[in-house]
Amino acid sequence: MPIAKLKSKTTAPREEIVIARQMHQALVLHYMEGLTQAQIADQLGISQATVNRLIKRGRQLGLVEIKIKSPVEPLVDMEERLLALGGISRAVVVPTVSDNPQIALQAVGEAAARLLIEEIGDGDTICITGGKGVSAVVAGLQPPRRFAVEVIPATGCVQGKHYTDVNHVSTLMADRLGGRSYQIHAPLFADDAEQREMLINMRSVADVFKRACEAKVAVVGIGSILTDDSSYYDLHPSSSTDRAAIERSGATCELLAHLLDRRGQVCDYSLNRSLVSLTLEEFASIPTKIGVASGPNKAGPILSVMRGNHLDTLVTDEATGARILEIASEEGFSA
Repeated sequence: MPIAKLKSKTTAPREEIVIARQMHQALVLHYMEGLTQAQIADQLGISQATVNRLIKRGRQLGLVEIKIKSPVEPLVDMEERLLALGGISRAVVVPTVSDNPQIALQAVGEAAARLLIEEIGDGDTICITGGKGVSAVVAGLQPPRRFAVEVIPATGCVQGKHYTDVNHVSTLMADRLGGRSYQIHAPLFADDAEQREMLINMRSVADVFKRACEAKVAVVGIGSILTDDSSYYDLHPSSSTDRAAIERSGATCELLAHLLDRRGQVCDYSLNRSLVSLTLEEFASIPTKIGVASGPNKAGPILSVMRGNHLDTLVTDEATGARILEIASEEGFSA
């Protein structure tokens, strides 16, 4: 009767264990302690070529996982989520550096200013609105050289506060860039639609708006309507007393002084018909349209403008971006 023999247990050859141990030591010394391959070779008593092979083989076997943590990673993620909502092709989100809205807007303005410098070249035309956001962009401009550009108002003018005067803001931007500004000699609001047509067709006004339509870049603010800090009520003396009519119109935001509803469509409101401004159809023809806004109260208005597909680029801060995403999620449009 044949005698059954027990199979010997399979064991890793001693040489393989030695190599595995050396590989582990080389990987730890290189990736965790930062030693060079020459230093590792000296410490382990092997050749530098062997160290190189051990490290390379360790990576091939998946023994090394490299993870890079960046302070801007959350911002990049937020930018991607904002893009996923639709309506814009580029989002720039900066850290919210302060609870002070002026400081937060300053950071957003500086980011938009850097973006504007990247977009323009000699001979280009920039079309702008007035407003706190665009004024923050002007304040943040630090051009590396002079740019032979033209800066053109996109709307009529409102005298009073410095940031509502588009001629003033246009002059400041042109001075900062080293270019030339054009002035518009017409109010933002006509008395009625008939007077608007008369003003729009005046040669000096028509020339400004023709140049604005031909701009390469537009920089505009996004206005809130339903909050007490809204600057829209600085634009027209009767708008504050007409608050109820504005709310009935369904207005949620302002763009180029047009009141828009939550879908980003122009509201049926009397002052919309007397605006001395580029129409939104004319504005749409400008290749690069940068919207600048900051603050939790601007989140809803920004989302409405995005839904209307009026902008290419949004520049805002992290707190505002988070609120935009929150509102979108509440309304079933989460990214």
